Formats: sequence, C-alpha cells, structure tokens
Amino acid sequence: MDGADRFEELVAALLPEPGVEPPNAGRSFGASAIKVDRKIFAMLADGRLVVKLPKSRVDELVAAAHGNRFDANKGKPMKEWLRLAPESSLDWLELAREAYAFVRG
Repeated sequence: MDGADRFEELVAALLPEPGVEPPNAGRSFGASAIKVDRKIFAMLADGRLVVKLPKSRVDELVAAAHGNRFDANKGKPMKEWLRLAPESSLDWLELAREAYAFVRG
C-alpha cells in the first residue's frame, strides 16, 4: 500500500472525530491536509505522513530515526512538524491521533 492509500484510510478513520475537516481538492498548501477547527494537524507530502506534535516529541522521534523535521520546501525545519521516514514502522493512525489531540488542545 502506498502513502496515498494509507493516508486515505487515515482520513476515513479520523473524520468522525469532533471538528475534523477532510483535505480539500486543490494545489495550494494544505490541500492534502486534515484539519481540526481549521488548523492543520496531519498531511501527506511526497507520499509521506507529516504531523504536528510537541517539539519534545518531534525531537524524540527524529533521534530514534523515525523521520525528520518538515520544512515545507523553505529550507528551515519546523520544530513542531515531523515528516515520517518511509522505513518508519510507526503506526500512522496513532501518530495522527496524537497530532489531533495536540492541535485540538
């Protein structure tokens, strides 16, 4: 299963959660993002899951080689955004739920 298929399953699983908005069609930033209360918490970028998590959690996952900081192609890594490595064995849905809880507050 490729990243797009995995992400599609993830979106379907999260849609019943309060405040969750599915990705919208288009080519703008955030078009492939799942939002809660209009804030992005997970998205698909180049076939990889990108999630917003606390900086300390991102630090932990980067140190464990599960991914790297997402930089939105601007050359400056974002402290609270993790881009999962293709070889990571982490559960996408579990990470997305963690991101949902973090962004929802």
